[in-house]
Amino acid sequence: MHRRIIAPGALAAASVLLAIPASAASYTPGAQGIGDPYYPYYGNGGYDVSHYDLRLQYQPKTDELQGTATIVAKTTQDLSRFDLDFLLDVSEVRVNGVKAAFATSGEHELVVTPKTPLPKGTPVTVVVRYSGVPSAKSAYGFTSWHRTPDGGVAANEPEAAWWWFPSNDHPTDKATYDVSVSVPDGTQAISNGTLQSTSSKLGWTRYTWRQNKPQATYLATLALGRFDITTGTSEGGVPVINAYSKDLGDNAGAARAGLERTGEIVDWLSGYFGPYPFSSAGGYVPNTTTSYALETQTRVFYSPRQFANGANTSLVVHELAHQWYGDYVSVKGWKDIWVNEGFARYAQWLWSEHEGEGTAQELADYVYASHPADDAFWTIAPGDPGPDNQFAGAVYDRGALAIQALRNEIGDDAFFAILKGWPKEHAYGNASVADFQRYAERVSGKPLAGLFDTWLFQPVKPAAPSARALVKTGTAVAQPKSWKKIEATNSAHRH
Repeated sequence: MHRRIIAPGALAAASVLLAIPASAASYTPGAQGIGDPYYPYYGNGGYDVSHYDLRLQYQPKTDELQGTATIVAKTTQDLSRFDLDFLLDVSEVRVNGVKAAFATSGEHELVVTPKTPLPKGTPVTVVVRYSGVPSAKSAYGFTSWHRTPDGGVAANEPEAAWWWFPSNDHPTDKATYDVSVSVPDGTQAISNGTLQSTSSKLGWTRYTWRQNKPQATYLATLALGRFDITTGTSEGGVPVINAYSKDLGDNAGAARAGLERTGEIVDWLSGYFGPYPFSSAGGYVPNTTTSYALETQTRVFYSPRQFANGANTSLVVHELAHQWYGDYVSVKGWKDIWVNEGFARYAQWLWSEHEGEGTAQELADYVYASHPADDAFWTIAPGDPGPDNQFAGAVYDRGALAIQALRNEIGDDAFFAILKGWPKEHAYGNASVADFQRYAERVSGKPLAGLFDTWLFQPVKPAAPSARALVKTGTAVAQPKSWKKIEATNSAHRH
């Protein structure tokens, strides 16, 4: 046996090592992604955000954005370092007041290493100072920042935050927001929630917005440009703020004719979904070249092209329905997109009934008959469509068919109780398709696994429901009057 001789200095060092708590070994980096299989690197592990405070300055002539983001969070593990999702250029990061090391990684990761590791359950304040030209940044070959003739807009799904603030970019980490933006006089800054204040100094005007309810990062929006802004209050007492680019051209009148019914539609939807859950409602139409709309919380983003053929209140209904189904209750994972889109589409069917332009059942019959059994439409599973088909038409139309099938199975009393009760059940939180099935079974008192599997997951055309035995493949079904308007909204979801 070989005897090892240990010097006295080595013994002292060993004593120091032994004095370090064993728990120190548990400090590990937060995951680069939050664990969503559709988007493995979106979101981050190791912490949970409760509030974002964003103080920004924007120059529309050059598209330059400067910012200081203060992120209030709590660690969910013993944390040695963590990631933020972000693309702009960072000059400084502080963690609990102390300068932290930082580096970029991958397509959109900002890696932060605090000077001192953070134990699980520690309140954390992260300050990030940054600047850059958002329109010059891209990730995975695309951008979610839309340059306009008079400014810029951040709006996209499933990601938009990276281009204007560092975040934990996944719907499961909701937070409240304060967004304060300084712009040259004559330019406005629009964001979510309510306008808290405006102030002007030396040729710059600062707009401060507050979102006081939990909000997913992709639902945070920023619009910078020259707008006509209208304000009002719905009959039910909901403040409404709408904004229209001053350069919408021929689409200006139709955009106003659609958005100015926001208060009416919010009140109408409240009858089905329960009280409106936020401090304000409304939308904005910037002068972008995009073609989609997005349910950005309280302040819906609409592309001008959506009004090229006139006001389409069905589109407004769809996006406002998301305030309950998608915003108030958000997805647990992106595979649960049906809980957002199926119900927003079904709201359009209910609006069709309201307008006397075709019942929900007539629309269901028409959609069912319009797609023969060999149509690829039936191969997409709305309950888990895959990232490539997340916004496919089948998620909307087959998704709404599933909801009508549920209505027919359990009856109107239970069905409408579920429509109204579901948002309250998961208020300001997250839920999955499986959660919805369990809730529907509890409220209706019926086993529904077979129905959900048939309509949401099987890659084949379901047999015609017995209650609608006359609806068969190839059977001519009259097109409801509302169909063209509903169909026209399909382009609004091609992100």
